[in-house]
This record gives sequence, structure tokens and C-alpha cells, in this order.
Amino acid sequence: MASNFVATDVPAESTMSLRTKWALAGMVAGGTLAGLVGAGSSALAVYFARRVITPGARHEDQEVLAVIKGDDGLQVILAATPDTTIDGVFSLFFDGGKGHARIGRIVSYSPAEQTVLREVQEVYSGDLFQARRAGWSGATYPDPAALGLAAEDVEIDVDGGKAPAWLVRAGEGPASTWAIMVHGRGATRLEGLRAVKTARSLGMDTLLISYRNDGLAPSTLDGRYGLGSTEWRDVEAAIGYALSRGAAEVVLFGWSMGGAITLQTADLSKYRHVIRALVLDAPVINWVNVMAHHAQVNRIPYRVGRYGQLMLSHPLGRRLTGLAAPVDFKAMDWEARAIELRTPTLLIHSVDDDYVPFGPSAILAEKNPEMVTFEPFDGARHTKEWNVDPEKWERMVRSWLRMQLAPRNNPGQSDRPGQSDPGQSDRPG
Repeated sequence: MASNFVATDVPAESTMSLRTKWALAGMVAGGTLAGLVGAGSSALAVYFARRVITPGARHEDQEVLAVIKGDDGLQVILAATPDTTIDGVFSLFFDGGKGHARIGRIVSYSPAEQTVLREVQEVYSGDLFQARRAGWSGATYPDPAALGLAAEDVEIDVDGGKAPAWLVRAGEGPASTWAIMVHGRGATRLEGLRAVKTARSLGMDTLLISYRNDGLAPSTLDGRYGLGSTEWRDVEAAIGYALSRGAAEVVLFGWSMGGAITLQTADLSKYRHVIRALVLDAPVINWVNVMAHHAQVNRIPYRVGRYGQLMLSHPLGRRLTGLAAPVDFKAMDWEARAIELRTPTLLIHSVDDDYVPFGPSAILAEKNPEMVTFEPFDGARHTKEWNVDPEKWERMVRSWLRMQLAPRNNPGQSDRPGQSDPGQSDRPG
């Protein structure tokens, strides 16, 4: 996910389009949403709402000060930021995404000069020597080949066309259990590459998917994120693809908004009976909580932030947001719906996550300990838990999944949910 929903270039009322002004005026005259706030605040609320649901380009917000070629290989000097001063393995994307370098350990850090020297493990593309600015990312690898893994390029039939995906096999023939990796807002299927070796170690084939409006899969007519309320259908299509090629069940992995998407899939999909488990990294459990957090971080008045939420959830807000249909935040509030979650779920979340606060993850686990396991990290910020401690992340996920994938011994029932009657399910929906 991008670093912020809202930037500082908020349009003033005088620069709003005529269409937006007339829409706002109509809503005020009709005594509907805009009655909550004044016209100037309404402009800010419109901007806030649009930023949440509009796909955007990767931000190159890190300053590259110098690249040094020494006896031990390349090193890079970066401006010290909360991201660049976290030890671990990360990526720099530069030159509009054409360049990609994998960045390793911190060699030295100068608080006085506010610079950090890090090793460069690999330059996959582009000329890092020419880079002046770059985007910092936890999506460490460019493709399965960078992990030494063979992959098939496949396409999944989704609404509007075909969505590209990578299929990484665990062995010679198709596995009975597949892992499906669902990336977050503003990210791509690269995000899930960090988990592929863990899935393969458990004998799972892995499908790294794309979904609507992510830049690879077909875009929708409105070109807007549904925050999970629409994207889950593309995950459902991926499950159908897996089942048609030998899978009996699936494990869904989701990062950030990908967590919200997988939760909706487990709740609404016709294939929910074959979802054996969910592994969610820094997931969005409650969008209202996330939006309130970002409104506060960006110093947006509470009423304006609430108005932005109402725009996204109210049918009349479509005229301003561009959404084809309003977002049902109540349906995606898994704090309130905690007990309804009937799929075993592992939540991994850093307590210092300043993008998606960890509180709702902890509350969900507290309310539904039968189904939900919460494993906190510290010092990883947002979706970087694997990056700061891959051994811990992999050990934790592998251990938990082994328990979930163990054969079931319920008399008269199949060991695998994928072999049960598709019409029978004890899950709400």
C-alpha cells in the first residue's frame, strides 16, 4: 500500500471542477450528506474519499544520495527515514518503476547527517547509479526466477477479461492444497513472492494473482478500488482455477487490503468450503478504523473524515467518488463480526504499523480465539514483518499451517474440505 491516502496538494474550493461544485450544491440543497460540513470542508472530504479508492503510481519518496562500488560490491547512501533505517532486506524501485534493486543490511547510520549506508544485494533492472529518488518496498523479488523457482505464466478468467498470474509448483504433479497470494492496495503480485518458499515447504502449489485495477488485471469501468467489496470475486475466480487444475482446497495469504479481500472471499465465495485457512499480514480488519487513523495523521478534522467515509458508503456519494456502487463498511468490519469468522486465521501484525493500526487485529483474535491466532511483531512498520525477520515469519507461518493442514479425524467426514459436498457448509453467507 502507498504511504498515505492524502497528500498536501488538496485542491482549494476555487479550483474544484464545475461538475464537483454542482454535485456538492445539489447534495446540500437536497439535505443529504453535505449538510454535515461546509463547502470548503466538502472539497477536502471529496479529495480524501477519492484518494482511498483511486489506484495510483508508486511514490518515489526516498532520496538516493550516492552509490558506491567497493571491494565488497555495491553500497547505497540514502537519506535516513523511518523506512530506510529499519534493518532487513527491502527493495528500491526507481526510474518510474523500471529500475529495481534489492537492498540489504545497514552498514552504517549517521544520525547527525541523517544518512544511512546500506549494502546492495542485487540490481535486477535499471541503472542505480543514475537514480536520485526511489520508492521503498517490502516486495523484495521481481519474479519467481529471482528465488530460483520455475513458474508458469497463466491467465485466470475474471470479470472483464483475463488476469495474469504466476503458478509455482511444489512438485512434479499438482498438489491437493494450493496457496493463493493476494497483494495489497497499490502493490502487485510481487508482494506475495516472500511467502512462496514457505508454501512450497508445506507441499502447496502457489498461485500469485492479480486483481481488478491493480495495473495487471483488467480494470473495471469505474477504475476504483472496492477495498475488498469487489476484488474478492477475482480471488474466487483464482480458487475456481485452482480447483479445475487438481486442487482440493486452498490457503489464502493476504497483505494489507489483500487481508480485507481474503476475509470477504471466505465470507461470500461459493468456494468458501474449500478455504482451509487464512494467513493475513498487516490486514485491514476495519476500514473505518483505518480511515479515521489517516484522517488524524493528515490533520483532517474528524467531521471531514467522517464525511469522506459517508461519501464512499452512501449511494449518492457515487457522483463525487466515481464508484460504481457504494462500499459496505459494515460488512467488512471484522471487529464487529468477529464471531462470524469460521475459517482458521493467522494474523501477523507489527505493533508499530503506522499505516494500518494493529489494534483491530488484536481485538479480532481476542473476540474469536477459537478461530484466530494473533502473532505480533515489533519494528516492522507496515507489511514488512518478513523483511525484518524472515526466519521468524517463515517459522511462525509454517508451524501454524502444519496444524491447520493436518488430516482431520472427524468420524464420517472427509479429511479435506475440498472433497466434501460443495452444497454443505456451516459458514454464514
